[in-house]
Amino acid sequence: MDSFLDLEGVSFAYPAGVPVCKDISFSINPNDIGCLLGPSGCGKTTVLRLIAGFESVHRGTINLAGQLLSDASETRPPEQRRIGYVFQDFALFPHLNVQDNVQFGLGKLSPRDAQRRAAEMLDLVRLSGLERRFPHELSGGQRQRVALARALAPQPALMLLDEPFSNLDVELREKLGTEVRALLQHLRVPALLVTHDQHEAFAIADKVGVMHEGRIVQWDTPYNLYHRPASRFVADFVGEGVLLPATVDGMGCMETELGHLGCGHAGQFAAGDAVDLLLRPDDIVHDDDSPQVAEVLHKAFRGAEFLYALRLPSGAKILSLVPSHHNHEIGQRIGIRMEIDHVVAFPRA
Repeated sequence: MDSFLDLEGVSFAYPAGVPVCKDISFSINPNDIGCLLGPSGCGKTTVLRLIAGFESVHRGTINLAGQLLSDASETRPPEQRRIGYVFQDFALFPHLNVQDNVQFGLGKLSPRDAQRRAAEMLDLVRLSGLERRFPHELSGGQRQRVALARALAPQPALMLLDEPFSNLDVELREKLGTEVRALLQHLRVPALLVTHDQHEAFAIADKVGVMHEGRIVQWDTPYNLYHRPASRFVADFVGEGVLLPATVDGMGCMETELGHLGCGHAGQFAAGDAVDLLLRPDDIVHDDDSPQVAEVLHKAFRGAEFLYALRLPSGAKILSLVPSHHNHEIGQRIGIRMEIDHVVAFPRA
């Protein structure tokens, strides 16, 4: 499948010379949703602004549907890019009602066609009947829907969403995320989302790029980011987990305090190498019959499960997801065993 949005070697620095984006490269296929995930200050919003044309590329190229949007010598103006943009704070016009906010970018249409298009968009985002309300009369979720309708009304070729749910509570954030994904897929509009919330990224995006200090350190599916992180940073930033010391033996197995594993999967390491093995909470199974025990240090109730923080006899700490009917006390010792499908290890730090 030919990609729709392509960034190749894109770099950008502010006038003081501090680099913000460094050699950014990724692609998004038609009708797919991509995401840039990372901590505050890693450069992810700047990448959106470069794609939208609000900033100019210093090196590299940005192409959309096979047409050049930006390189070091040329930048197409934002109004010529057919890109919709949803801002973090929604950026609705407070003096305009819902109808007029959505119609704002439809100046090329006749008044009747603009009204019809706005009505279609408000119906799609389930805000019909609220046309005459002003932004201050709406809930956070409703304002988000108005911002989305306004961005979609001009029929953009690409949607950019900058932390679109960060101002909403967790339950509404998850609900709207699901709705936005379904809406974009229904309209067949590819999109790029920026967020610091991995749950949001995983629920909405087909491909996710984890950013760190201005670079994309891994661009992959949510599944691979969780189970096959390419670096310690990705392993630490995505999901929960710990790194357990291990040693590679002469058979290519990893010897740990909890036993041997990974035989045949330690090919990048030599016998005797000291490594750190990534253990996710779902890799550690509670088993009353296991001879291996760990002490309960802390527990977090999550409804169907407890997330237990456990201490091994050596003092090493691990995490385990356990069905919530196993309600153990702090300080209690419980039986555990490893059950790992994806062996991921890094050279000892």
